[in-house]
Amino acid sequence: MGQNLRARLQRIRETKKEPVIGIESASDESQVPPVPEAQNHSQLIANSSFFEAGFQTLKRTTLLDIPLAWAAALPQTLPILIPDLNPYRRKQNPGQAELTLNPQDLLFFDLETTGLSGGAGTVAFLAAFGRFVPAGLQIDQYLLLDYPGEGDFLEAALAEFSPPRLIVSYNGKSFDSQILKTRCLMNGMMPPVYAHADLLHPARRLWKRVLPDCSQATIETEILGLDRTGDVPGALAPEIWFNFLKNNDFAPLLEICDHNLRDIRGLAAIFISLCHIAADPLSAIDTYRVDAEQLALRWRDAWHSALRRGNDFDDNELRLGEALLELAVARGGVRAAYVLALDLIREGKADDGRKRLLVLIAGDSQALAGEVKCLALRQLAIDAEWRLRDHKTALAYTEAALALENIRESLRHELETRRERLLSKSNQGLGGE
Repeated sequence: MGQNLRARLQRIRETKKEPVIGIESASDESQVPPVPEAQNHSQLIANSSFFEAGFQTLKRTTLLDIPLAWAAALPQTLPILIPDLNPYRRKQNPGQAELTLNPQDLLFFDLETTGLSGGAGTVAFLAAFGRFVPAGLQIDQYLLLDYPGEGDFLEAALAEFSPPRLIVSYNGKSFDSQILKTRCLMNGMMPPVYAHADLLHPARRLWKRVLPDCSQATIETEILGLDRTGDVPGALAPEIWFNFLKNNDFAPLLEICDHNLRDIRGLAAIFISLCHIAADPLSAIDTYRVDAEQLALRWRDAWHSALRRGNDFDDNELRLGEALLELAVARGGVRAAYVLALDLIREGKADDGRKRLLVLIAGDSQALAGEVKCLALRQLAIDAEWRLRDHKTALAYTEAALALENIRESLRHELETRRERLLSKSNQGLGGE
């Protein structure tokens, strides 16, 4: 593809150089705009570790230290935090599962592009791929120097996807992979097919309520303590590349390339931090300033999802989940308190669950954010109506729930239906259904 594109562009250039019949050539050649040719990038290569990797395409390989210490094996609980890894969780003996994935199977992926919102006109001009090697983190970067070289740039980048690896990115599912797919299709190439684990949503679950935002740079600096002093903001990447095309100003472009290196290194660090949290969540809550309630709820959701899929949580994972819920409740997590009460009721410990719900609704109303208090009152009403056969108490809980503000319409309708039924039962003097 790259060879055909180069040939077509050369023919276009040669055509542009031929004088047009009927139009007098300019007498002063200095007045004639130069024909667009490949700029002289020898200075860029001389001032960096990049080398030619195709037409208008450069490559460099950088070896960096791994920013966080970690074990050579991935924890079997990692899919709890990163659901994209669930296909790699295999059921072994009853009550036991393992993760059939090694660090060497990972490929960290990031693009720098000419736009921040995607679209058919957005071009990727820098692609980075990081992998764990015995000496550290190896990062291969491919740099596009001008539009005509996009075919060779893509061919070089696509070669990184073979043999198949698990691609790890940060917002890459929504952005980077879509840009890559679009550019492949625009160039008549088959987009790569690969398994993809994205860390954006796992990070948001753990740190959304802890940090002002969940950008990758914020997590790196505020949670992991990585130094990005002097780093060029990624938002400037499009402007820097366009200026490079116009002025051959390579110094800012190299700064963006270094920014891209830091992104891959930070992406690997976030992945390792998630490994630490999955391996020892109780300790990691304070070490990594994790939202204890969101971690506990995620652990519980993963447990229920595993049950539906027929996979097993081992005893240690179940004990960790219970301990996380208890810790979240102790730290004021009202939703965790509600969920723990429901679990107790479903496990046949109705008295314990009821007591927890009563403690919950008696708490600070400001702490009962959202619909938690309403849901707790609703559950108490259900328990009173069907388990205790106490319609008067059930009606009181229902009325209290309806008196709350900002209840979603579907829940309000359910509560109103429940109230009408309880009023009818009370008027008829029924002791039960």
